[in-house]
Amino acid sequence: MNTMTATAAGTKVKGPLVWLDMDQGELDDAYDQNVYAPNRDQIAKRRLANSVAARRRLGEPARFAYGPTPIEGLDVYRTPTHPSTTSGAGKGDGAPVAIFIHGGAWRNGTAAEFTFLAEPFVHAGAHFAVLDFTNVDAAGGSLFPMVEQVRRAVGWVFRNAGKFGGDCNRLYLVSHSSGSHLGGCVVTHDWAKEGLPRDILKGATLSSGMYDLKPVRLSKRSKYVNFTDAMESELSAICHLDRLATPLVLSYGTCETPEFQRQTRDFAAAVKAAAKPVELLVGEGYNHFEMLETLANPYGLIGRAVLAQMRLS
Repeated sequence: MNTMTATAAGTKVKGPLVWLDMDQGELDDAYDQNVYAPNRDQIAKRRLANSVAARRRLGEPARFAYGPTPIEGLDVYRTPTHPSTTSGAGKGDGAPVAIFIHGGAWRNGTAAEFTFLAEPFVHAGAHFAVLDFTNVDAAGGSLFPMVEQVRRAVGWVFRNAGKFGGDCNRLYLVSHSSGSHLGGCVVTHDWAKEGLPRDILKGATLSSGMYDLKPVRLSKRSKYVNFTDAMESELSAICHLDRLATPLVLSYGTCETPEFQRQTRDFAAAVKAAAKPVELLVGEGYNHFEMLETLANPYGLIGRAVLAQMRLS
């Protein structure tokens, strides 16, 4: 029998292997968070409610355009605890900046939905910038425009940090899920081609991401992403570690899909083998969406790690 079928006893027969020890159904499930996180909708409602509450406490963010299209903007939640935010200090004299790239299967999410993450950083003395960018559906199935936009946003922050009291020499990247795929493409970008320093980012914490598009291309995500050989090669961070000049913290939860766990472990091992600095964190008992909530807590797994990387308490 060559396909997944149900027997009289209700058990499933494994089909032909598509990737590692997985058949098509198993691989599809391994790139579908709903299968492994039944509380996804509950967490999404909590995220939205907490973001509304956080905006009431922090105030509306400063909004900046980093590119020519309406979606190319970023929200900056400024820290009130750093001297530069009141002294008018210029570029290089301000507070550190955390730049967040959200997830959403490359299809969903806006900056406003992630305000709840900003509070620990604002209170610790850092500005928190959340990126808006196009989605794969609006981009006609291509991931290239998304990658180009988030790279452009990081370059914009470096060149313009002084506009909101940020220090361009203390930029840190934070990301989750498909945002960590984009983040991987940011940290392995050839910044020198743009006249920017290779170490434009002083650190990056990438959580629950994908760094090799080969198995993703074989999964049901290919129904809405028009994968090509060029996309798979150029946008797989694991293939471009020679360009990596940013210390990394990588993380995943033990209740995430097996592929998201493996992708992070393999990427961490590859970075270590390339003699580049990397730390791997494992969230025991956390699923994909619960991992993100630990970023909003200064004592949570990811929140503590990012603040430590930024040398903030």
